[in-house]
This record gives sequence, structure tokens and C-alpha cells, in this order.
Amino acid sequence: MSVRILVRNIRLLLLTIQNSILSLNTSFDPSITIAKFRSHKWTTKQIALYTFDVLLAVFWMVSCMSFPFNFGLATVWSLALLLPISSQFVAPATPIFIWLITYFTSKFLPISYRPGISVSVLPTLETVLYGANISDILTRWTHPVLDIVAWLPYGLLHFVVPFVVAIFLWLFRQKAALKYWAVAFGYMNLTGVIVQILFPCAAPWYEVIYGLTPAHYGMPGSAGGLARIDKLFHSHGYTSTFSNSAVIFGAFPSLHSGCSTMEALFISHFFPQHTLKIWCYTLTLYWATMYLTHHYLIDVVGGACLSIAFFYILMPWELKEDGARERSGPYIAARQALGIGGIRGSKYEQYDLERRANRERMGRNRATMSSADSASSSRSSLDVVPLPVGSLRSPNPDGGTSAGLPPASYAQNSSAAKSHRHTASIASLIHADDRVEEGWSPVIGEFSSSIR
Repeated sequence: MSVRILVRNIRLLLLTIQNSILSLNTSFDPSITIAKFRSHKWTTKQIALYTFDVLLAVFWMVSCMSFPFNFGLATVWSLALLLPISSQFVAPATPIFIWLITYFTSKFLPISYRPGISVSVLPTLETVLYGANISDILTRWTHPVLDIVAWLPYGLLHFVVPFVVAIFLWLFRQKAALKYWAVAFGYMNLTGVIVQILFPCAAPWYEVIYGLTPAHYGMPGSAGGLARIDKLFHSHGYTSTFSNSAVIFGAFPSLHSGCSTMEALFISHFFPQHTLKIWCYTLTLYWATMYLTHHYLIDVVGGACLSIAFFYILMPWELKEDGARERSGPYIAARQALGIGGIRGSKYEQYDLERRANRERMGRNRATMSSADSASSSRSSLDVVPLPVGSLRSPNPDGGTSAGLPPASYAQNSSAAKSHRHTASIASLIHADDRVEEGWSPVIGEFSSSIR
């Protein structure tokens, strides 16, 4: 990449960030949020999901939080939802906040409410399904270089990449993409934590330290292979964090695997040019979870399957196929300001099929109104002298249809034409020469001026 292209891309990024910030709602008027809430057309799925969020939040606040804290949290959350400047972030991210509340408050759940801890289920299933304990095989040989390679995605990038994905979607894709990310990422993690609470399982580090002896909730957690990172950097950060983890026996499913899979699916869908890179990161993290004795292979598979399910179940229809390539307004404005072309839209936009159909539809309406007016005026006026038909000059001497009025077969089959846009876009290129004679060109994307 030349220096000139690098400078241009940096300017484009900075201008896109500036445009995105300027497009944010900075109002503090709650009436705007209330009006949007009343005018919003709620679907059954949205009502069910938000009802579940509210009930779950109330459960954790009442059962696991003291009075001043839970009241303050509810107040701050309500104000954040009412103010437009904050609701544009807080409302879409509600599933993520519910997941975080569930994760951090679950440690205060009374032991009498919790199910028993499974120690042997996961290693037994792994041996039955895969013929061996894969995580045990991967941890038999360690090395400081491998420790660093495993630590980077598992202990560092895991907490950074979700924000990177969200920022890229916010800057370069339509608004619905960021909302979709918050919903899919949040509910995937929330479901995973609920499964970990209802089905607590010991991780491989427990088998290494305690064997298959029964576990109880009073046991401290372990950093597993990350303890070698603490030793390498002369610190105790990971040891202290995992010893006091909110969910110590949450091996299944692996949310490290789930998060990385969700990130790979989103990048592959919205930025396919980076598919290989993101999946290399994801596969490395899969290996790191087992190498660091934090998960079995079945945990990794379970987390990946959970992400795939939520990715496709919650995907909005407008973000499928060509909708995933639709650029954000700030990004398009930044490119236009810098004089950068080459923004390709969907195949319908490339061949101008939508605007051409609208023009033809408007032309038919004008022709119909014009013929009705002329018929009415001819009946009401007695001074009009009709001209011979042969004296009228046709705008299309070859006998074709006029520019404003398409053939009757098109009007009869308009519904069928709408359902065959793919064929229409290909046909525009195949019969380009014929259509240029009629006034349409797939290159310029509009009717020529000679027939306007």
C-alpha cells in the first residue's frame, strides 16, 4: 500500500468517525423517546424478549441485591432509557446489560437454589464422542511461546474484539446491523450463562487439581494455564480474577468459543473480505481454551453451536444477502466528500432497476391521466378540429412503444417482473445493444435524453 493510499484511508476513517458522531441524537428531551415508543410497531417477538428481560432483571435485583443498590441501578437504567442521548445506545444494548447483571449477581444466589455440580459428565462425553480427552492431550506439552499465543486471544483479544466489531458496524454499515449485533451477542451470552447456572460443570483445571472428586460451591476457582502468564509477567491478575469468578463451574458451554464464533459470523457476513483473518483468530481461540485447561472440546462445540443458532434465528430480513453490504450514511458522505468513487450498492441499484420501474410506473400514471383529460376536453369542446392520423409523427418511428407508456404485456406482468429481479439484472447486460436503441443503457443507468 502506497503512502498516498494510506493517507487517504486515514482521512476517510477520520471523516467517517466525525460524520457518525455528528449524526448522533444529542437531545435530552424525554418526550422524543416517549413519542418513538408509542409510534413503534411492536412485534410479538420483541414483546416477548423485552418482557423476559424485565422479569429477569427484576428477579436478580430483588433476590441478589440490597435495597439501595438495586433501587439506584433501576433508577439510572430508567433515566438512560428515557433520554434520547443515551437511549440510542442503552435500548439496543439491553440484552448485553441483562447478561452482565445475570453473570455478576449469580454468585449471590443462595446455595439451596443451585443444582449439584457435575464433575465427570463432560470428560465422559468427550471420550465417548471424540474417542479421547482432547483437552488433556493438548495440555501435555506446554511452552512459553505457546502460552503467549494462547493468552493473546483468550485473555486479551476476547475482551477487545467485541467492541471492534461493534465500532466497525456502527461506522460502515446501516443502523440495523449494530442493533442486530447487540441483540444476537447479548442473548447468546445470556443463554450461555443461564445454562452454566442450571447445569454447572467442572472445567479441565478441576480434573487436573482435584481429579474426579465431588465439587462444592465453596471451592475457589483456578486460572489454569493462565497462571503461567502471571508467573511470566510477575503478576497475580488472572489468578485473583479466576479465584473469585462469579461463575466458577461454568465450563459448558464455552462463552469464549461462543463470542469468537459470533464475531467471525458477523465479520464474514458484513465484511466478507476479512473472513479468512477472523476465522484464523477464532480457530486459535478454540485451541487456546483447551490448551489453557479452561474448557473441554465439547464445551467449545456447544458454544459455537449456540452462536450459530442465535446468529441465524435473530437475523433481520433487511440484513440478509445484499442488505449486509449496504453502507452507512456517514461512510457514503465521507467518500463523496473526498471524491472517492466505487461505492457499489446492491445489484438492483447497480442496474437502476428500482428507479427505472418507478419512472415507468409514473409514466403510465401520467399517460392515463393525460388520456382521460384529453377525452374529457374533446367531449366538452365543439371547436376542436381533428387532425389526420397520418399527419401525427411518432416519437419512435420503428413502431415501438413510447417512452412514457410501456407495452401492455409489461403492465399485465408487473407483479411477475418484481419477483424476477435477478433475471432482469442479467438480461439488462445480455440485451444491452437492443435496449440502447430503445433509450435504456445499463452503463449510464438511465434513459437517454433523446426520448425525454
